[in-house]
Amino acid sequence: MKRRKFDAKQLPAKAGRELDDRFQMAGGARKLMNKVFPDHWSFLLGEIALFSFLVILLTGVFLALFFEPSMVEVQYQGSYVPLRGIEMSKAYESTLNISFDIRGGLIMRQMHHWGALLFVAAILIHMGRVFFSGAFRKPRETNWVIGFVLFILAFFEGLMGYSIPDDGLSGTGLRIVHGITESIPLIGTWAAHALFGGEFPGTVIITRFYILHVLLIPAIMLALIVVHVGLVFTQKHTQWPGPGRTEHNVVGFRMFPNYVAKQGGFFMVVFAVIAFMGGTFQINPLWLFGPYEASVVSSGSQPDFYVMFLDGLVRLFPAWELSAFGYMLPAVFWPAVIGMGVAFTVPIFYPFIERRFSKDRAHHNLLERPRDNPTRTAVGTMVTSIWLITTITGANDIVADKFNISLNAMTWGGRIGIVVIPVLTFYITRRICLGLQQHDREVLAHGIETGIMRRDPDGRFYEVHQPLTEELDEHGNPKALEYNGWTVPKKMNRVGALAPSVRGFFRPIELPGEAEKPAVKSDDTRPEVESGNKK
Repeated sequence: MKRRKFDAKQLPAKAGRELDDRFQMAGGARKLMNKVFPDHWSFLLGEIALFSFLVILLTGVFLALFFEPSMVEVQYQGSYVPLRGIEMSKAYESTLNISFDIRGGLIMRQMHHWGALLFVAAILIHMGRVFFSGAFRKPRETNWVIGFVLFILAFFEGLMGYSIPDDGLSGTGLRIVHGITESIPLIGTWAAHALFGGEFPGTVIITRFYILHVLLIPAIMLALIVVHVGLVFTQKHTQWPGPGRTEHNVVGFRMFPNYVAKQGGFFMVVFAVIAFMGGTFQINPLWLFGPYEASVVSSGSQPDFYVMFLDGLVRLFPAWELSAFGYMLPAVFWPAVIGMGVAFTVPIFYPFIERRFSKDRAHHNLLERPRDNPTRTAVGTMVTSIWLITTITGANDIVADKFNISLNAMTWGGRIGIVVIPVLTFYITRRICLGLQQHDREVLAHGIETGIMRRDPDGRFYEVHQPLTEELDEHGNPKALEYNGWTVPKKMNRVGALAPSVRGFFRPIELPGEAEKPAVKSDDTRPEVESGNKK
């Protein structure tokens, strides 16, 4: 019997036929691979968050193999000499062992921490892009809600992540969590007792936070990410307005091979950046803080950047305590519970609030430039200013120490600033947006400023404008164009009057082009200008 010759080229096609015969995957795979995605740098912000999450999962699995979430007291006998013989929990001991005794443990732990910071930062910037461009409008309100819930989960996931090592810094954070929980009226004491298993610090909080950190919250986040990405595939991907782009199409690249190749390379870039940061930049050197002791609080304790706004709110709020019916509302309740509740609730419902006031119920697949919606842009910058003020105030003790400023002056400056600066930010941003709108309309109506000055026979000087169209109105002037929601050309090289810039980074990848010289039309109807001296 003649042996059949193996042909490697036919292997993918044969495997595809076999899978399709059993699972009928051809139709869905064809539709998936033909999915078109627009190409713009701002759309990569969501991918940075996704790829950072994958890096967090990979490094987290490694760390989970060696971490012991136990508060049982042991005597440290590891490689870090300054702490030998010190009593500490098994959680802190295992973290030290990961950092000093397990090969590759320190870089994995630092990659995990840097990846978490990049994950939260990418979510915030991505949601900022979605907000300012109006990508949350109908029919994408659900995806906005899912995205913000992911941020909230990432917030508490990070909080629990740097709380479980049980070092001096994380223990201080847990003490703050206990105090905030106790400040809740009626149920605060019982909730804190149930969460910590008794009086602070208890013996179970590390184990409970560990289960939440490595199992429950990541599982919920992974499920929400799948739903989030699935909705992006199901609905049309938003795109910026431009030539050939409408509310009913998508201009870009197909899923395969263009988009897959780009995203595969981009994942390697994100992974490389996180690995570089984990191997180069030290973060959370918990061996310097020592084991947590309830009677010891390290000076200059600061949480990660995404928690600092909450710390700043607590520092800014006056020490107002209200008592009624035998109960007292401590000062920390208002900024930490009410303030955080407002910060986590209002943004979720913003798409519905804007739709209520704008009466806009149409489907939107084209994005808006921030200037085209001045009120929304002003609201976004106002909230950003509040976040910056509270974040800086969260480190006001360190800022006051390094710059030799009065801490009391910084606190009052933050209190005044959080009332005045957001109002000014809202007003100034809105006026800037309206001014940019007016400038766009002027260019569309009168053309591009060329910088060429001319003088007419009457002695009047004027600047020559390059019209954007050759169509004329009934008065013989260039016809004003309608604004289509995209960038209005404001430089001569944008309309071909000047040579475009040569592409290339280290060296040119194309030959420089020449500008098209516009034809000069002779006008014999111009009046002849004569001097007053006649001979």
